[in-house]
Amino acid sequence: MKTIYLDHAATTPTDREVVAAMTPYFTDKFGNPSTLYGVGREAKAAIEEAREKVASLLGADPGEVFFTSGGTESDNQALVGIVYANEKKGNHLITCAIEHHAVLDTAEFLKRRGFEATILPVDKYGMVDPEDVRRAINGKTVLVSIMHANNEVGTVQPVAEIGKIAREAGVAFHTDAVQTFGHLPIDVNAMKIDLLSISGHKLYGPKGVGAIYIRKGTRIIPFMHGGGQESRRRAGTHNVPGIVGLGKAAEIAAVEMGSEEAHLSILRDELIASILERVEDVRLNGHPTERLPNNINVCIEGAEGEAMLLSLDMEGICVSSGSACTSGTLNPSHVLLAMGIPAEIAHGSLRVTLGRSTTKKEIDYLLEVLPPIVERLRKMSPLKRTR
Repeated sequence: MKTIYLDHAATTPTDREVVAAMTPYFTDKFGNPSTLYGVGREAKAAIEEAREKVASLLGADPGEVFFTSGGTESDNQALVGIVYANEKKGNHLITCAIEHHAVLDTAEFLKRRGFEATILPVDKYGMVDPEDVRRAINGKTVLVSIMHANNEVGTVQPVAEIGKIAREAGVAFHTDAVQTFGHLPIDVNAMKIDLLSISGHKLYGPKGVGAIYIRKGTRIIPFMHGGGQESRRRAGTHNVPGIVGLGKAAEIAAVEMGSEEAHLSILRDELIASILERVEDVRLNGHPTERLPNNINVCIEGAEGEAMLLSLDMEGICVSSGSACTSGTLNPSHVLLAMGIPAEIAHGSLRVTLGRSTTKKEIDYLLEVLPPIVERLRKMSPLKRTR
């Protein structure tokens, strides 16, 4: 049975060109970039080339890009680094209720150490009101952290407007762009972004590597201590193959992003319309238009999400019932609950996220097998549909 992979928000397959670019740095070009001899200088040059590629996709200066182990580390670095570096100015940060746990759990960590955090609500589409940000900023606020797009429901936030508000108030603005880097256009200057988180495996790069953009002049303390790597921003021996892979993935994305966005948007809209037409008592989660081009998230009443996931897996289809980082938990999605969806309905969530290789044929197959699965599960379910 052929596997149909429709969970690209969880991870993406590493592009073969990316693997080819990385391979020499495991073998022939294995040098430590912190050394001064030839093989080390070769590795150092490869890192700087990758830095330029990532910076180019952000509209940033290469000296503002620092490599990390991934999005979670970058989020932690942004929140912890900014808050502790600005203790004399204030002790307050602002974020929102549907952030990734890498942000929410870090905010809770900081609260337990005496800092203050305002968690803003979202509307029924998962959208943050920029005016809520404006009202939440006070004289002690040192950071606003609002994600660019939500990893579960795909809602794209008005980050440019939020960035403008933060800039006018003299407050640093961070955005988790793990789901958008390489998929949607980003200009850190036009969007007034001061810090931004990136993860390689979300854009057909390798796992275990990411980056953080830090605007020049931003007061922040290092998150990792030890050596002098990454301009003393992040200590530790560089993951040279991973960094090269992230750079190559960014290079490919710069070329393919526009056509990929158009292709996936068409498939996304067709799939949403067909699910709503073929399956009764379904609600679309997330903003109907301001959403990621590859994201479909629905709640199917009377059918439990994990049961749908496992049933589709038996048909060779890989999807999700929420964030990959919270799979295995029986709790309903914190994102859906924050959007006002009742827990009993949120348990019936299904997330389908498309990728570069997704075809119309694969979408048609999903639409063929999903309705009978839902019908079977509803007959077995004690849950009562409300509509």
